[in-house]
Parts: sequence; structure tokens; C-alpha cells
Amino acid sequence: MNNSIIIQIKNLKKDFPIGKGVFTALQNINISIKAGEFLGLIGPSGSGKTTLLNIIGSLDIRTEGEVTVLDKNVSTLSQIEAANLRSVYLGFIFQTYNLLPVYTVFENVELPLLLLKQPQAERKKAVEDALEWVGLEDKINSRPAQLSGGECQRVSIARAMVKKPKIVLADEPTANLDAENSHHILKTMESLNSELNTTFIFATHDEKVIQYLQRKISLVDGQVVNDEKVTNIPIGG
Repeated sequence: MNNSIIIQIKNLKKDFPIGKGVFTALQNINISIKAGEFLGLIGPSGSGKTTLLNIIGSLDIRTEGEVTVLDKNVSTLSQIEAANLRSVYLGFIFQTYNLLPVYTVFENVELPLLLLKQPQAERKKAVEDALEWVGLEDKINSRPAQLSGGECQRVSIARAMVKKPKIVLADEPTANLDAENSHHILKTMESLNSELNTTFIFATHDEKVIQYLQRKISLVDGQVVNDEKVTNIPIGG
């Protein structure tokens, strides 16, 4: 397994202007992440974990410091270069699913491959495989309004994974789900992490997610207060 460093964060600071002042959301962040890790940025609301996730995903830019993702300094990328990084190498899973309501499950999952201009036969096989991973083969022609919340989140996981990205960024992916759906989704992510060596980074304070993590990076008031590897006992159910 390739366990080279794929994300390097050095002396990261992020400020947001508030009125005539400034709110410092992140400060003095130094983190290295290796390929194939299954880790969480954990902490209470307002601790800076979503901001950090967004900077890693090139959805936001730092104020100071350096963030390198897959050997690219995301701080210096143009909008086009950042969009290319996201479309080719990163998968995103959001708390609110962000599915397109007029599209079927198949079409929602297919969208990232259309952006990559993959041939139709390759797209069809990849979408079918992704829906099989999350156990939704029978919902392929359904639309989001016909699905439960857990099923919508599984579609969003399939959409994130369909292109087999190097890194998946998941922001509170289980916050609105019951325990059964949460564990099903997390086991799916665990197996994809193992099978594809995909790096998963969660922003979460959900104990259901924390049980599965192999590394926990704790943030309080925009600073890392703890960074520990975890040996997990397999969870049943």
C-alpha cells in the first residue's frame, strides 16, 4: 500500500473579516496526511474543522501558511486549476446531500464522469459499480424525492466515489441520519478505503463516526489540541 504523504499543511492561518475586525478561525495548523488514512477532524461547532476541510478541498483559501494537496500548492492555484483538482482527484460528501432533484439516481452519480468527459460505456459501468458499493442498484431510476434520507446520503457517497478519487472529504455526513443508516454508510466508506486506498477525511463531532476513525485530529478554537492514531475494535451491527 502506498502510504506517501499526500496532504501537507504548514503554519496555516485563516482569518474572516467581521465588521472592522477579524475573526481567526484557524491558527498555527501543522498536519501531514498519508495516502489511505481514515481520519477525522473532530471538535465542537465553531472549532474550525469545516473551514479546514474546505481549505484542503480548495473551496476556500488560507490567509497565511502553505497547504499542499497531491503535490499542488492549493494556495497558488488559479480557479481553473483548483476546479480541475477537485473534479479529477477529490470527492465531496456534504451533510445536505446536494443532489439534483430533477435527475435520477443514475444521472446524479454520473455527473462527475460527464465533467471528466468519460466515454458512455465506461460511465455506465462505473455508475453501476458505485451504486452496488452503496447497495442502491434497485434505485437507479428513482429521483431524490422518492428516497429516504439515508438513501440520499448513500447516493451522495456513490457520486463522490464513482471516479475513484484519491481523497474524499466528508462534512458531517451522518448528522441527520439514524444509527442504522450511519453504520451502513460508515462500513461502506471503510470498505472503500480498504479496497481502493482512498483517503477519507471527516469533519465531525458525531460519536457514530468517531468510533470508526483510525486517526483523530481534535480542534478547539481553531487550533489542533490533539492528534492521535486509534486502534479500533470492529463494530458489529
